[in-house]
Amino acid sequence: MRLLMVQYAGDYREAVERLAKSGGETYYAQKYSVDAVAEIGKTIEEAAVLCCLTQERYDEVLSNGVRAIGAGFNQKIPIKPLIELIEKQNPTHLIVRTPIPGIFRWAIKNKVPTIAILADSFKTQGFKNKIRNYWLAKLLNHQRIEWVFNHGINSSLSLLEIGINPDKIIPWDWPATITPDSFPAKMLRADGKTWNLVYVGLITESKGIGDVLDALKELKEKNFSINLKVAGKGETEEFINKAKQLNIENCVEFLGLVPNQAIVHLMREADLVIIPSRPDYPEGFPMTIYEALCSRTPIIASDHPMFQNKLKDGINSVIFPAANSVALADCVEKLISNPELYERISLASYEAWKQLQIPVKWAEMINRWLDNSPPNQQWLFEHRLSSGHYN
Repeated sequence: MRLLMVQYAGDYREAVERLAKSGGETYYAQKYSVDAVAEIGKTIEEAAVLCCLTQERYDEVLSNGVRAIGAGFNQKIPIKPLIELIEKQNPTHLIVRTPIPGIFRWAIKNKVPTIAILADSFKTQGFKNKIRNYWLAKLLNHQRIEWVFNHGINSSLSLLEIGINPDKIIPWDWPATITPDSFPAKMLRADGKTWNLVYVGLITESKGIGDVLDALKELKEKNFSINLKVAGKGETEEFINKAKQLNIENCVEFLGLVPNQAIVHLMREADLVIIPSRPDYPEGFPMTIYEALCSRTPIIASDHPMFQNKLKDGINSVIFPAANSVALADCVEKLISNPELYERISLASYEAWKQLQIPVKWAEMINRWLDNSPPNQQWLFEHRLSSGHYN
């Protein structure tokens, strides 16, 4: 068996080398997923990971036995060179972690057993999106694409919405490495002269970081003393300049990429966690929500479709209309001036976290698919979206 895993970003070689030097994880469950692929590789002829976005092209077997292939692409993925890299590997089994139709067409044409493991939602408004979704669903419904996994319930429901057979969809999750049991619920600080906010994630407009900066401007004009810590990478210089233009640069600290094991503690130290994604960002279900709930620090989140039914306004979070910085500022003011609401939301974080737990974990679902024994096939059938397990 020759297994090839194709992913858009997340340089596997870089991750293996960094973790081998005791470097920190740059995203949740990174070491878990890196090690899981290596363990799979020990039981088959070869396991390989092809990453589309890398700084250079490479193809080498790493110290853990996994073949790492860097395509050397930059943002736009040229399909023909990508398919050539896949063909060169000659996989007997294929895992596709990004919804690129050309890969699925190749797998179907070449009769390669394939699964999709996604962490995406899909826009359904507009003619172009409807056409794109139609063709993607047609490919994913093909019998050669054996399962379509997506991260979380809502993102799995978005697959159903674009026309994918619910009998093929299985929601998945990462194993919990930290839980809300690690911390007590929080109360609003009585000495709150300066309030501390934190944003964790990709620094780009569609993730809503610009809306947070605009909200800080609103709060500053109302004489609130607010500090914001921003953890992540992306278009950092653009938003540093925006903070200067808004005259709030002294209130904002851009931390860069923070080791994942420090994220929950960073959130715990803050008074509020802001999760402001706009609807045009294709969220699955962001790990920042799990991490914020574990920190027990109250969440202010946008009304992104993937957050709905999980984050509930006034119960386990405070919700504002996405891209509305004035409403976001009002939510901050509401929470820092209402000790009862603040404490109630912090207390509710544990129950909210429990309701988000999903039995299907990343490594187990891959191993069960590869083994393909009747008990493993049955286990996968029992965890389909159509099974009633998630009602």
